[in-house]
Amino acid sequence: MAKLDDLNGKVVWITGASSGLGKALAQECALQGAQVVLTARRFNELENVRVSLLNPDLHVSIPADITDESQVRQAYEKVLECKGRIDWLINNAGLSQRALIADTTMQTERAIMEVDYFSQVFLTKTVLPTFLNQKTGRIVFVSSVAGLLGTQYRASYSAAKAAIHMWANSLRAEVADEGVDVSVIFPGFVKTNVSFNALNGEGKAQGHQDEAIENGLEADEFAQISVKALLKGEEYIVVGGRKEVLGTWVSRLSPSTLYKMIRKAKVK
Repeated sequence: MAKLDDLNGKVVWITGASSGLGKALAQECALQGAQVVLTARRFNELENVRVSLLNPDLHVSIPADITDESQVRQAYEKVLECKGRIDWLINNAGLSQRALIADTTMQTERAIMEVDYFSQVFLTKTVLPTFLNQKTGRIVFVSSVAGLLGTQYRASYSAAKAAIHMWANSLRAEVADEGVDVSVIFPGFVKTNVSFNALNGEGKAQGHQDEAIENGLEADEFAQISVKALLKGEEYIVVGGRKEVLGTWVSRLSPSTLYKMIRKAKVK
């Protein structure tokens, strides 16, 4: 569990960096002195984020669709070309869901798993040789409290976020002696556009905000807490309001109590 005093001069690659949690994490890492590599599908949106960061000339926008393996490989080569190393990889790109199981097509199930699990596995496997050669670095996954609890309207999303958590646990054990650290962040409700973009059962964007998200943490507060925890070398980082944090504790102590709580919870 390696600690870092600060991020001065460190290279931090963040996916899903054009908005929401990724943008907030980029801003916080830049404030801490990092050189940030921003990746998402749309170059113009990445550039809007880059110029908003402290010392914009230190940072670089590298667009890629993380579900396209050839684009991911090209992006990785470009990161090494531009920066020569990667100190933190933050797998943040994700896709949420707001649909009951009975209303969710298999195509939508697979689309969510592709973005939230398989694409992150592929990117991490692509970047892993650099970390192993460096004998240093931290690989970070942004999972979700939903991946620890499982709630109504988020079955596929909860499953994908749980899957990446378990994969990360295995990765941590495998690289523990190689100088490479692995952290998983579990955000609760944070005010972002995640619910606007969440898929309904047919795989279309929901297009409106959830009440629970609207009352969530501010994105910059989430980013400050997360980066502080990562600098301390923490590996299991729950960031959310009291209800979500309580839920994660109850899930460990008494799963049956948790299931009763979730049945009554207002999550949509």
